[in-house]
Amino acid sequence: MTVQILHANKMVEMTDLDHALHEMGDDDWLWIDIGEASANSSLVVQVGEALGLDPIAISDAVNEDDLPKLDDFGDHLLLVLRGLADDMTTYEVDCFITANHLVTVRNTESPAINAMWTQCRLQPGLLSGGPDELAARIADVMSRRMALVVESFDERNDELIDAALRADPDLIADLTAVRQDLAEIRRAVLPQREALDQARRADSPLITVGGSRRFSDAFDVISRAAYGLDAARTALAETLDAYQGSEARLATDVSRVLTIYAAIMLPLTVVTSFYGMNFENLPLLRRQHGWVLAATLMVIIMTLSLGMFVSLGWMRRPSGGETTKALGRGLYEAARTPVVLVASLVQAPVRPVAKGARKALARRPARRVRGDETR
Repeated sequence: MTVQILHANKMVEMTDLDHALHEMGDDDWLWIDIGEASANSSLVVQVGEALGLDPIAISDAVNEDDLPKLDDFGDHLLLVLRGLADDMTTYEVDCFITANHLVTVRNTESPAINAMWTQCRLQPGLLSGGPDELAARIADVMSRRMALVVESFDERNDELIDAALRADPDLIADLTAVRQDLAEIRRAVLPQREALDQARRADSPLITVGGSRRFSDAFDVISRAAYGLDAARTALAETLDAYQGSEARLATDVSRVLTIYAAIMLPLTVVTSFYGMNFENLPLLRRQHGWVLAATLMVIIMTLSLGMFVSLGWMRRPSGGETTKALGRGLYEAARTPVVLVASLVQAPVRPVAKGARKALARRPARRVRGDETR
C-alpha cells in the first residue's frame, strides 16, 4: 500500500487523503504514512501542499539520502531518522510533525513503521499522546533495533576470539564483515543520537512535555547503542591482536621444528659427506660392516642432539603423535614456502574479501531482532 492514514481519535484506517482531511475535527489528528516516496513523488508533494510543509524539505524527503537531523520550520518540524533493515543496511524515514499531523515518508519497507502501525491498531492508547509522542515512539523502536544488534555482538565476539586463538584463516573475512556491519550502523547511530538530543531539548510548542520524555527515552536507547559500538570496535581490535599473536606463535612452533630438524641433520650430513669424498684410504671404507658402524655413529649423534635439546629446554618430550604432527607441519611449510614465493611474483598476494561476508553476524544470531518491540 502506497499511503495509509490512521485517524487517531476515531481509530479509523483510511487511504483517501482528501476524505481524511475533510473528516478531521478540531481535536483530531492524523498519522499519514507514505511508502515508495520516490515512485510517488506527486503524492508526497500533494500532502505537503495540503498541510503547508516546507517544499524543499519535501523534495529532500523524496530524493535525498540524509543523515538523521532535526529541522524546525516554526509551524512544523522535520525529524529525519534511520532504521536498520534485516540485511544490516540502513534506511531513511522522514517524520513531519505538525500540531495535528504526523507524516512519515520512506522509500523502502520499514519493519519499525509496520510494527508501530500494527501496535497502534491493537493498542489505541499509543495514540493518546499526539503526533510528537508517536514520532518519539517510532524513533525509540528504530533505535532499539540497532541497540539489540550491537548487543548481540558480545556473544558473536566470543566465537571470533575462539577462532583467533586457533589462528583460523577464515577469521580475517569474518572480522572484515563484522566491521563493515558495525560501521554501517555507526554512520546512522551517531547522527541519530545528536538529532534525538536536539528533539528532547527542543524549544518548540509542537513537542509537549510527554513528547520530550519519550524522546529522552529514545535518546537513552541510541546512546546505549553508541557506547556498545565503541566497545565493539575495541573488542575487534583486541581480537585481531589475539589472531596475530596466535599466528606468530604457530609460525614460531614451525620454525622451532624446522630448526631442530636442521640441527639434527647437519652433523649427519657431515658424516655422509666425509665418506662421500673420493679418497681411497678413508677409515672403515673397505670393511665389510663399515656401513653399520657409520650408521651407528649417526644414530648416536642424533640421540645426543635430541637429548641436548631436551636438557636445554628447547623442546619437551611430546607423544609420538604430537611429534609426527609437528614435524609434518614443519615439513609441509618448508615445502610450501618456495611455491608461495614463486606465486607471489606472478600474482598479487592480496585477495579481496568475498561478497556475502555478512554471514559473520548472521551465522548464529544471539537473539532475534524484532521490529515489533514497542515501549
